Amino acid sequence: MAFDIMESVRKGKGVKPNQVQAMQEKGVPEWFIESCQKIKYMFPKAHAVAYVMMAFRIAWFKVHHPLAFYAAYFTIRAEDFDPAAVIRGESGINAAISELESKGNGASHKEKAMISVMETAREMVLRGFAFLPIDLYHSDASEFLVKDRALLPPLAALPGLGSAAAKSIVDSRIVRPFSSQDDLRLRGHVSKSIIELLRQQGCLDSLPESDQLRLFG
Repeated sequence: MAFDIMESVRKGKGVKPNQVQAMQEKGVPEWFIESCQKIKYMFPKAHAVAYVMMAFRIAWFKVHHPLAFYAAYFTIRAEDFDPAAVIRGESGINAAISELESKGNGASHKEKAMISVMETAREMVLRGFAFLPIDLYHSDASEFLVKDRALLPPLAALPGLGSAAAKSIVDSRIVRPFSSQDDLRLRGHVSKSIIELLRQQGCLDSLPESDQLRLFG
């Protein structure tokens, strides 16, 4: 009966008359019985224990294997990551955070999520680590990679470049290096807008626009 009472109260269902009578016979105070009738939800102790254990594990990795921690953290939140801001270091990150915070209550759900991600990026930089620019040939499709004391963002971290397009680029580059931006667009099955996005991020600086030979320049 004690277990049934606990489960009923935990789920906000109160206690039945026979359960009230049983508690009164055992000398349970009236204020406790009244509380059982009012409680709407009670967090299970086992859940609390599990969350505390998880928090300790995360904290351990954050202290002893920081780049592994940050790589996992940003991989999960790649869609809320701003590669253009982080590559400029602390000043770029601070500017991005200030711009997002200036929107106040008018900020979208995505922009609010970005604030938290950018604050973590600032924390990482202040701990002496850095972000590398996205690389057409070395960045993974969707995961952040650890490189010495830095993180290499994935192609999917670029705003507007989805995971499907990123995987297509990675699959194509494995076959052979891209000979031009046109070759990247055709074999990687990416749109002109994505090509422009990659160009703006400096990913195509060493790649000619076309395979056509220029006889006169």
